[in-house]
Amino acid sequence: MRKLAAVEDARAIMTEGMDWGVWRWLLEKRRVREIADQATAALDEADRKVKATWSDELKRAYQELLDQEKPKRARRHDKEVEIHTISQEIRLTAKRVKEADDDAERTRLDAEDSFDEADRRMSTDLAREGCRKALETYDLRESAIRKSEAAARSTH
Repeated sequence: MRKLAAVEDARAIMTEGMDWGVWRWLLEKRRVREIADQATAALDEADRKVKATWSDELKRAYQELLDQEKPKRARRHDKEVEIHTISQEIRLTAKRVKEADDDAERTRLDAEDSFDEADRRMSTDLAREGCRKALETYDLRESAIRKSEAAARSTH
């Protein structure tokens, strides 16, 4: 995975923000949120591009995992025949990628919660914690995208 400018900008601002005081946070919080949102969008786009290169079988296996999270009435009913045609190796690959995606998403949401709470309390400690979690999120998302890239190579 190549480095994304938006993510590198976000890393720089989050690293810098870990040293800010209350007033600096009050002045910069909107810009920090915008930069973080741009980084998230860039990572989402990179992830979509990689997953678009996946084999049909891997896409179906990943979709099955997504469908399992939906309520039973919202699941696709035409999957009954396809379930048996996906190899165990492909299913395991899809599961590993899905777990990496889920870990990254949980961390991203946790970082956003930390920033929201920091904003409510005007707490620099919580804002710093949000920065740390955001940096961890970028690492996890990039790792998940690299797993997606490896999955694309291994299934073609």
